[in-house]
Amino acid sequence: MEVTLLGTGAPAGLPRPDCPCAVCATSLGADARAATSVLVDGALLLDLTPGAAFAAARAGRSLGGVRQALLSHPHDGPAVEVPAGLPQPGRVPDGRESALLTGHRVRAVALDAPGTGYAVTGPDGQRLLYLPPGGAPAGLEESADPAERYDLVLADVVGRPDGLAKLRAVGAVGPTTDVVAVHLDHEAPPGAESRRRLAAAGARTVPDGTTLTVGAYENVPDVPRRTLVLGGARSGKSVEAERRLESFPDVLYVATGGTRGGDGEWAARVSLHRERRPGSWRTAETCDLVPLLAADGPPLLIDCLSLWLTDAMDSVGAWDDAVWAGGGERELRGRVTELAGALRATRRTVVLVSNEVGSGIVPATASGRRYRDELGRLNAAAAGECEQVVLVVAGQALVLRG
Repeated sequence: MEVTLLGTGAPAGLPRPDCPCAVCATSLGADARAATSVLVDGALLLDLTPGAAFAAARAGRSLGGVRQALLSHPHDGPAVEVPAGLPQPGRVPDGRESALLTGHRVRAVALDAPGTGYAVTGPDGQRLLYLPPGGAPAGLEESADPAERYDLVLADVVGRPDGLAKLRAVGAVGPTTDVVAVHLDHEAPPGAESRRRLAAAGARTVPDGTTLTVGAYENVPDVPRRTLVLGGARSGKSVEAERRLESFPDVLYVATGGTRGGDGEWAARVSLHRERRPGSWRTAETCDLVPLLAADGPPLLIDCLSLWLTDAMDSVGAWDDAVWAGGGERELRGRVTELAGALRATRRTVVLVSNEVGSGIVPATASGRRYRDELGRLNAAAAGECEQVVLVVAGQALVLRG
């Protein structure tokens, strides 16, 4: 199958008319997006939008061969003039299947939100899933066949990353599935930043007018196995780390800070982190990271290495100069080396968070300087084992490696 994306934006398009926001101001050229509309093999049109015929012409395609036009949004939207010769747009009822004379089969997919999704199987057996804005498949746990993997998924990845996680959980999306984000709106940062965020989730964007060959996976982004996210206090480093894994199922969140009973401010911080995480994630409160890295399992989000270091330095007596000189330093080095080795050998997807504290005021105490120095060494050791290293400053992620 060949799929031409006549538009890839939200229903109102991007930029929106008369909107002064930063996203609209920078959504120009290849980053300007009309409302999402998809032409499949010139025979099937998914979502008829204003200007679809002109968009097809700009992409070197014609709507003259369209045999069926389907709507996916919760409502039919504003009145759109149907181009001459194009069939009147309609819907396939949930669970029903429609067959075209061209050999395409279209099945309506039930969603967990209003609207209709469509699974399209081409004459060559390739499979495409198209979802409306804000929609994710419903009932996957009961009915999905893991063997029926989609070759291409067009979905609201930015607005519903959990929908992609559900598809991955049942095997409907695999490592070679091409996931393309559509219905892009103000929630998606423009340009390179949007492409970077989506690539970390194993998805991508393409400009309007792009034609994709279903089943070709050469452009599918490789998700880094190991990522280190660095940043200062309240820089957004934890949000960046969580965003990287929100489209994956069964993530294990490893909290190295413990509970700190009786500390209300710390409890409030922990609660904020917990509320931000997807409900499907599990949590482990531990500093024993090596066994987790050695075991098979779902992705790990370890937050954070700086608290792991505090625990390790407590354990080796690093705050006492005599103990430190008498073997504490050597023992801590051994623990860091062991952790770096486990990170190197792990087969799990891992995102680590750590503080970057060495760029500010020199601590007034020897123990503070010792901690600062050891954290710098730990961060360098972890970064050396990661495919991607990111520094977050004022909520903006700067890619240092990868």
